[in-house]
Amino acid sequence: MGKITDRQKEILNSIIEEYIETAEPVSSSLIEEDYDFGLSPATIRSEMQKLTDAGFFFQPHTSSGRVPTDKGYRFYVDDLLNKEFSETSGLAFDDLIEKEIKDTFRLLSLVTRSLAENSSTLALSHLLGEKTFWKEGWESVIQEPEFREGRFVVSFRDFLQHFEREIEDFKIESGINVYIGRENPFLGARDFSLIISKCSLPHEEEGVLAFLGPKRMSYQKNINSMNSLLKILERF
Repeated sequence: MGKITDRQKEILNSIIEEYIETAEPVSSSLIEEDYDFGLSPATIRSEMQKLTDAGFFFQPHTSSGRVPTDKGYRFYVDDLLNKEFSETSGLAFDDLIEKEIKDTFRLLSLVTRSLAENSSTLALSHLLGEKTFWKEGWESVIQEPEFREGRFVVSFRDFLQHFEREIEDFKIESGINVYIGRENPFLGARDFSLIISKCSLPHEEEGVLAFLGPKRMSYQKNINSMNSLLKILERF
């Protein structure tokens, strides 16, 4: 399969967003019913099969719907990162940051809590050069369907431990970076995704902001939330 077409991209993005929302394999009949692509059911099924054959999706069973692969998520995320970030209002948060501006530890605690409140993944902050990590959102992330499997819980714990142990030696590229499944540079992360960025802090300090969670995370919401917060921090 060569370059993906515009209508294939629309179908791919729709399937991934449905899967992120429902955690259930997405059938062609659901796409036909819920999305108006102006295409016949046969054409939609054909395009979904082409995308599956090209490795963007897989079928857990022959008669089941589609589930995104790492390749599918990567295409979806790259498309998001190439778009303009939506700016959300940060006026209330500006006031809170200003109150905590003299205390970096309290500021990062506030930042982490703010990120977690807008996500169902684990939000994490770290002050570079220190051993302290702030983590918020445990209650939300463990409610995700993936965590019903004990193996998944153990893997997530291992991923988090490796992240905390190795983050000081990890070279973080500029901007917001997203690592999906086996792309992750940390051990135990093949079932998870990481959204990470450096952030500027008062007193010329640098920190790290991150989301850790299942690959089936809300990338658009998390990326927009992190971007909005980074923009606010840059003003202080």
